[in-house]
Amino acid sequence: MKALRQIILSFAVLVAGLYAWITYVPAAQPFLERVGLFDLLGIEAPQAQSTAQNRERPGAGPTRVIAAKVGERALADRINAIGDGRARRSVTVRSNAVGVITDLALNAGGYVEAGAVIAKLQDEAEKIALEQAKIRLEDARTEAERIKRLEATGATTEVRLRETELARRSAELAVRQAEFDLSQRQIVAPISGWVGIIDLEQGDRVNAQDVIVTITDRSDILIDFRVPERVVNKIAIGQTFDVTPLGLRNTTLTGEISAIDSVVDRASRTLLVQGRVPNKADLLRAGMAFSVNITFPGETMLSIAPLAVQWSSDGPFVWVVREGKAVQVAVTIAQRNSDEVLVTSDDLRAQDIVVTEGVQTLREGAGVSVITQDESASALRTTGQGAEL
Repeated sequence: MKALRQIILSFAVLVAGLYAWITYVPAAQPFLERVGLFDLLGIEAPQAQSTAQNRERPGAGPTRVIAAKVGERALADRINAIGDGRARRSVTVRSNAVGVITDLALNAGGYVEAGAVIAKLQDEAEKIALEQAKIRLEDARTEAERIKRLEATGATTEVRLRETELARRSAELAVRQAEFDLSQRQIVAPISGWVGIIDLEQGDRVNAQDVIVTITDRSDILIDFRVPERVVNKIAIGQTFDVTPLGLRNTTLTGEISAIDSVVDRASRTLLVQGRVPNKADLLRAGMAFSVNITFPGETMLSIAPLAVQWSSDGPFVWVVREGKAVQVAVTIAQRNSDEVLVTSDDLRAQDIVVTEGVQTLREGAGVSVITQDESASALRTTGQGAEL
């Protein structure tokens, strides 16, 4: 008796589950009809009944949906890399002589022009040496002129004439040497640029090759980064790219490729590239890290709204509106963006109409009525006002 009750209860549960499946899962009805379950139970397919009722019920019509046109967009091959920035030019100025600094015309963080005297060393000895060299030169010239006058009268020898000429030339070289030694007591800016931190003061003693200051020309920032070898044939000098300093996340600048290495690194399979970014606003500094983004245009593909993409057991598809009917078209996703999805398909063309909203109740071949986004927004506003009233 207990076994009979369990059999009856199990049969009731099976019938209830079958009823729920037929009623609430319309997609299962074609399968049940194919296996002959409806014929076995002696009932008519609910889908057919529903269709007949829809035909008899006045006011039944196509499903209202929101749709959008299929566009075209080139598939972007994007390269993201981290690069190191350096100044366009950077010169470390060193002393060429030994001495005490008597004048230091520098301000830490200031700007200097090329050719400006930035420091002077004690130069009294060099000035004295220059005066002595000039005196000796004047004496040598006087002696050379006197010997030439004597040559005209035959009162001198050829040897004496050559000796005086040699003395005059040696005196001229001595003056040039003294002038050079004096010039070395002045340290001149080789380029225009910004001065770094200064670790010297007036009165300090410096030796030859001691660092005086570093001058940086940061009017342009050079960024070294690497790209994969698959884009070697796509990248070119003059090509533009977007760059974002890692320390200034909200700042995006535009640079251009200025140099490309000739050898691919075997270990990383990457190519070294140098880009140049103008620094007119003086926001960037040498040594900063940058995020570099380069986009290479690729194959043109179909562009659809993200909401249009649906999924089934066979993969992604879209509902296309053709002659007022919904048609299911399979697609292959090539790239996802925030505002669009790039796809390929054998049965989808540009300018086709794809459903973006209202896809939940669509079936293959079902009638649809397309409304625009403006019409949908207007309907929502009207519904909201009615609810408030």
